[in-house]
Amino acid sequence: MSQNHERQGGARMGFGPRGLMGPVEKPKNFKGTLRRLSLYLRPQLPILIIIVVMAVLSTLFMILGPRIMGLATTRLFEGLRAKLLGISGAQVDFDYILRILLILGGLYILSAIFGFLQQYLMAGVSQITVYNLRKEVNLKLARLPLQYFDSHAHGDILSRVTNDIDTISTTLQQSLTQLITSGVTLVGILLMMLTISPTMTLMSFIIIPAAILVTKAIAPRSQKHFAGQQKSLGELNGHVEEMFTGHRVVKVFGQEAQALKEFDTINERLFQAGWKAQFISGLMMPLLTFINNIGYVLVCVVGGIFVTRGIIPIGDVQAFISYSRQFSQPIAQTANIANILQSTIAAAERVFELLDEEEEVPETELPRGKEPIHGAIRFQDVSFSYKEDSPLIEGLNVAVAPGQSIAIVGPTGAGKTTLVNLLMRFYDVSQGQITVDGVDIRDMKRGELRSIFGTVLQDTWLFNGTIRDNIAYGRPGASEEDIIRAAQAAHADHFIRTLPQGYDTLLNEEASNISQGQKQLLTIARAFLADPAVLILDEATSNVDTRTELIIQQAMARLMQNRTAFVIAHRLSTIKNADSILVMNEGKIIETGTHQELMEKQGFYSELYNSQFAKPVTAEAIAG
Repeated sequence: MSQNHERQGGARMGFGPRGLMGPVEKPKNFKGTLRRLSLYLRPQLPILIIIVVMAVLSTLFMILGPRIMGLATTRLFEGLRAKLLGISGAQVDFDYILRILLILGGLYILSAIFGFLQQYLMAGVSQITVYNLRKEVNLKLARLPLQYFDSHAHGDILSRVTNDIDTISTTLQQSLTQLITSGVTLVGILLMMLTISPTMTLMSFIIIPAAILVTKAIAPRSQKHFAGQQKSLGELNGHVEEMFTGHRVVKVFGQEAQALKEFDTINERLFQAGWKAQFISGLMMPLLTFINNIGYVLVCVVGGIFVTRGIIPIGDVQAFISYSRQFSQPIAQTANIANILQSTIAAAERVFELLDEEEEVPETELPRGKEPIHGAIRFQDVSFSYKEDSPLIEGLNVAVAPGQSIAIVGPTGAGKTTLVNLLMRFYDVSQGQITVDGVDIRDMKRGELRSIFGTVLQDTWLFNGTIRDNIAYGRPGASEEDIIRAAQAAHADHFIRTLPQGYDTLLNEEASNISQGQKQLLTIARAFLADPAVLILDEATSNVDTRTELIIQQAMARLMQNRTAFVIAHRLSTIKNADSILVMNEGKIIETGTHQELMEKQGFYSELYNSQFAKPVTAEAIAG
């Protein structure tokens, strides 16, 4: 768990103060992924063109402000100077200044309106784009084989579906329009500065090499510590989660002091890395401000000289100073956006990797008819392997008559659960075929096939909702009477009615407000309600006490009546009454028969059964 947090922590970018950013996960194929991501924006191209026009107009109106304000300043200065010089009839032309201010106010209002429209339209574009992407990802997850989920951490899949798509959404919403406005602002300000005075523009650029040198000197050093900060943060998150989820084990073994010591060690590393990262990156802004102020002083001095010599009016100097102060902002924004874009493309790459995963074998185009299922199941020369060079099941042959109960036993890794996964077509066989009532399961739609089966698993799955809703999950639209009848058949009705809200009791996220045995009874009730033709019980009583096990066994015995049933069990005492027992080892069925027949053979099953009831080895026996 901590490794997963560490990976996620290290992959995310960290923002330092005042816009300096920490390390960013780099994409493997920037251009290809960017091109593919742009395809999702293609349907919104007309709106995007309007957004670009809006962004350009909003920015241009904002850029014109200082130059127009300079006209008012010049007229005010000329009027005041004329009065000071005692020129007859000299006065300040307030009507002209008022007109300038009205024009300026109109420009700023138009800029704000276009800016609002741009953001409003971009919000729609980004949300529609991400909506379509999420929809495609969700459909893809439904088409992925079980093998993908078995071989990928659930946290990683969840991160791709939520965090990575959210990163794309945020970038489309904010950074894309910022990139447009920053580019227009940069070009617009540069043109305005050149039209005012090429000489002063050149003076302003003198400070750029110094700013670049400072950035190059500080950024790599701070990024190293940002990387350490993210790594330590990931370690700390993982440690805290492990300690909280396993706090009982920590307390049982008296490891609180060790856990606190480890926390303090990681926390100290995080403090040191964070302090250094913030301190070094914090030097950036004061130094850049100092350099900018030097440039500001140079511009003011040169501008003052030009005004006294009558080369340019004072209003233009004021506008130029305003432009020179604004010039660094779009550069910093563009640098930040470039960093964000790297992270966004890396996130998009992870989403596209999921979308490019190999899907399940396409379903048949000829669905089976609605004939009733009798439950005759046959494995014919079935072979299967998770890896091509490591066969797990070879040449398996099993015939199950309708209504038979078949127990599957064997050591861990023998292929018991794999057999059931093949039957429900979570995996496809490598060779041979599996038939239900004589029909190859590959000739049936997966949804149709899986509706035949009802499952009660070792790991009970109940969702956050009422007990009624959890039972009704087995058959959507079931009536209240059917739900209660299923609960009674599963011996769950009594304990449900003892709860404060009865069937309306809300189960929390992990259903920890009821016991493990009660969870199991609810899953059995759910299977009763589904009324499947074939039942699969996979270690359904392995996590409960003996008394609860007897209750569950009684419920399962009723559930198995008149149904074909496959029972996987480690407790061999629970499958004595099975019609047939398949003993598996290393992917092969090595023995078959009833409990009595297999015990009389004195073979693998007999040895396995007797080992569960052997006398425990005592200390005296070891010493002897």
